[in-house]
Amino acid sequence: MTGTGNPASAQRYVELQQLYAEYAAALDEARYVDWAELFIDEATYKLQPRENFDRGMALCTLAFESKGMLKDRIYGIEQTLFHAPYYQRHVIGPLRIRVHKDGWKVEGNYAVFRTKVGGLSEVFNVGRFIDEVIEQPGGLRFASKHLVFDSELIPNSIIYPL
Repeated sequence: MTGTGNPASAQRYVELQQLYAEYAAALDEARYVDWAELFIDEATYKLQPRENFDRGMALCTLAFESKGMLKDRIYGIEQTLFHAPYYQRHVIGPLRIRVHKDGWKVEGNYAVFRTKVGGLSEVFNVGRFIDEVIEQPGGLRFASKHLVFDSELIPNSIIYPL
């Protein structure tokens, strides 16, 4: 609740925390349609290596420019991809919230753990997020989600959203 502009109220902070908790739960429980509904129609979603972000380079590992593109990714996950099964668990750190444009700029850290069926858990991806969240008739929604991951290498591929 720091930064420029009016800080988020205690109630708004709780609502933002709930949005991020629902985000993580939807992904951890493989409820990808519910996950996509947390975004506005014109939302952007970017997954970018830290090296490119720090250098001001636009190249992303994944870049989607609308909820429709997120839904296409969901279709690919649910209907066309075949791989050894595994689970993901998202851990989201404390939120740093600032008033921004017509909503809030929310930043924080994340870690995603992967557990292969019958195997051990491992750290899959860690980094930070830089998001824009706005109020919609159905509640708070992501206008943009920008994940900047720290690793220079990605194990195998990124199938599921982070």
